[in-house]
Amino acid sequence: MNRTWLITGVSSGFGYEMTKLLLERGDTVVGTVRNTAKVEELIKKYPDIFDCEILDVTDVPAVHKTVNEAFAKHGRIDVVVSNAGYGLFGAAEELSDEEIDHIVATDLVGSIQLIRSALPHMRKQGGGRIIQISSYGGQVAYAANSMYHACKFGIEGFCESVAQEVAKFNIGMTIVEPGGARTEFRYGSARVARLTPEYEHVHGFLNMLDRSKGLAPGDPVKMAERIIESVDRDPAPLRMVLGSAALQATIGRLEERLADYKTQTELAASTDIVE
Repeated sequence: MNRTWLITGVSSGFGYEMTKLLLERGDTVVGTVRNTAKVEELIKKYPDIFDCEILDVTDVPAVHKTVNEAFAKHGRIDVVVSNAGYGLFGAAEELSDEEIDHIVATDLVGSIQLIRSALPHMRKQGGGRIIQISSYGGQVAYAANSMYHACKFGIEGFCESVAQEVAKFNIGMTIVEPGGARTEFRYGSARVARLTPEYEHVHGFLNMLDRSKGLAPGDPVKMAERIIESVDRDPAPLRMVLGSAALQATIGRLEERLADYKTQTELAASTDIVE
């Protein structure tokens, strides 16, 4: 069965790999980009099933307009993938107000507004699937990546709540938590704050962003395949971790958190009103 997908940020990374795989199998993709340069080949090769749209997800009215027009044009969109985003590295004190505002507008608010825009259409058509590309950084935080974590922790809470709101409408929600992959996220789109000597002790991330220091272990094509396959799972998996190192780190951090909570039984109870 061929599906129609709406995917943001298809010029690189998971968005590009997913779009390529979907078009090859005959699915229709409404793919958004900020410029078409990197997808010209796909536009020419698949003129009937690749609907490329210009969109900056920080422009909220444009997000609503793009989603509304996509549903109106194609009649039904089966899967919406919120993929557009980037990483911002640097200690909290090193970040500028503008850098903070922009990543929140892109990685958090942009994703929220995309999903909100799609919901009424999916309700009316009787269901659908929403996929939010997050990161294992939505569960595990590291120094010098605070605003990225803030956005990913935030969008995961939003999606987990919305999943409960829309389940009765046959709308499934999946949060994808990839580990490090060989995409432009690390080696192209990542942004770095103006670094200062005071925080040199947390600047180890620079090695991660340098191809010459070793590549990330994740295969973006395999990850894209697993994301696409998840749409056939019913019910939709709420979370899906991609990458063995990411899973190990996530489980380790959650176990640490749970162990800490379990030490707080008396403290928590001490604030209850006892009748």
